[in-house]
Amino acid sequence: MILKTNQIKDIVTAAILPNEASFTNAEMFKEEMITIIANGAKVVIVSFENVDYIDSSFLGSLVVALKYAMPRNVDIYLVALEAGCKKSFDTYTNG
Repeated sequence: MILKTNQIKDIVTAAILPNEASFTNAEMFKEEMITIIANGAKVVIVSFENVDYIDSSFLGSLVVALKYAMPRNVDIYLVALEAGCKKSFDTYTNG
């Protein structure tokens, strides 16, 4: 398990537990996110409070989860991104 979750009605908070969000845990993250969405969440708040490093494999899993969520009208919010993690998002999204 990579996510520590808490659910109130159809809102789920999901804190990523490892300090590295990388290839080694990307597949598990994707599976857990899809399960959360499939179980009826309408809002998923993903906390990166413990994460110091993100690689492209993990970002790919996040994109897969987002693509799964969009047609189901599920919103995904990313919170508590450290400065280094924000740079990773900028690098991958802006080229």
